[in-house]
Amino acid sequence: MFDSQIIVNLTYLVAAVLFIVGLKMMAHPRSAVRGNLISSIAMLLAVLITAYQILADGDATWSGWLLIGLGLAIGGAIGAVMAIKVEMTQMPQLVALFNGLGGAASVFVAGAELVGITDTTATPDVMLAIGLSGLIGTVTFWGSLVAFGKLQEIDLFERPLPIAYPQAINALISVAAILMLIVMATAGVGWPYLAIVVLATVLGFTLVMPIGGADMPVVIALLNSYSGLAAAATGFVIENNVLIISGSLVGASGIILTQIMCKAMNRSLVNVLFGTMQSSSGPAGSDDEIYANVRSTSAEDIAMILDTAQRVVFVPGYGLAVAQAQHAVRDLANLLRDKGVEVEYAIHPVAGRMPGHMNVLLAEADVPYEQLKEMDEINPTLGQVDVAIVIGANDVVNPLANTDPNSPISGMPIIEVNKARTVIVIKRSLSPGFAKIPNPLFAADNTLMFFSDGKKAVLDIVSAVKEQ
Repeated sequence: MFDSQIIVNLTYLVAAVLFIVGLKMMAHPRSAVRGNLISSIAMLLAVLITAYQILADGDATWSGWLLIGLGLAIGGAIGAVMAIKVEMTQMPQLVALFNGLGGAASVFVAGAELVGITDTTATPDVMLAIGLSGLIGTVTFWGSLVAFGKLQEIDLFERPLPIAYPQAINALISVAAILMLIVMATAGVGWPYLAIVVLATVLGFTLVMPIGGADMPVVIALLNSYSGLAAAATGFVIENNVLIISGSLVGASGIILTQIMCKAMNRSLVNVLFGTMQSSSGPAGSDDEIYANVRSTSAEDIAMILDTAQRVVFVPGYGLAVAQAQHAVRDLANLLRDKGVEVEYAIHPVAGRMPGHMNVLLAEADVPYEQLKEMDEINPTLGQVDVAIVIGANDVVNPLANTDPNSPISGMPIIEVNKARTVIVIKRSLSPGFAKIPNPLFAADNTLMFFSDGKKAVLDIVSAVKEQ
């Protein structure tokens, strides 16, 4: 008969391998759904074997099992409702909340372990892990709530911090938290844990509040990494190998994604860590001057332009998600392809409000994966594009990034649609994007503006193309 611990360890190993395989599969859109399913199975295995271990060790009571059952039922119900009810436009907010809840879970688990700790188990490494769980988890929770508020455009979270020198304050709070960690690890006492949680609560706000909404994709990736690091630290606290492995995977992948996002936003990782990314002000000159030569168009005129096009590139942005126009865009693309037109989609790494937002959105509409082109791949050939159709994107196509060294987005890699022979921008108005700066592309000589709701505009173009 097998020893129960052997069964537990083997199952944890299987779960860990499944986490790694699932994460690998999520790196490509074609296998991402299966990767997510495999990772979900791994998590279910980890939860079930942990419950089995409690039973095998004889530590379970009826009240304990009741709490475990309630937790599974409530958590499963909330997850199921969110998966069904949350719209794609709200997915970035949901991811921010998930990051925060992961951090909060680490704080409570580490705190519960601290309550039951004894003089013999309060070793420096355990106390340090508990403190790190509390610090990183709390920062993740409150920082994620602020990120949620910014993504939801709640006025309270869009206001600047009413304090001077926020970076200096962040540094002082960080030093104080580190001192509390040292006290916990060296003295083996638990009282600094509460102080760490309080300091981290303030730090969660002061780190994220100064960051502008345009930089939220970077922040979400970073907070995702924080949640993984907090989980890994908690794994060391409760001596759970699968939690250490899965937390490390999330932490490492989050850091890698953060670096990718930083490159796409022309930001440094130091800027993100110390909250120096600021909301942007506009370029010199009034909007009336910048948009003096804006030309509007109609669905019928666009259909005539598309009738002679050989290569068309769609550039999706958050406005496409808001309008839920992805299916209409797919229908227009299919219609053009039936006419022999080469159709592609130019994807900016930070288009939308979270990493991969546009990829997920278009995959939902069954857009062929081979038509999705990353920014670096498609930029060199945009000069050979007959028509570039921008739907809801703004900052990621703003030429000021390349032409104005004083612009807040100067140096940010963009999708260079201004090189296309004709640019059609579908927007409700000339309002700026998250960076809060006007876009001279709208008034360029080769640009036509189609002022309308994204979905209605594309459907009108589809009708006009069919009537030709």
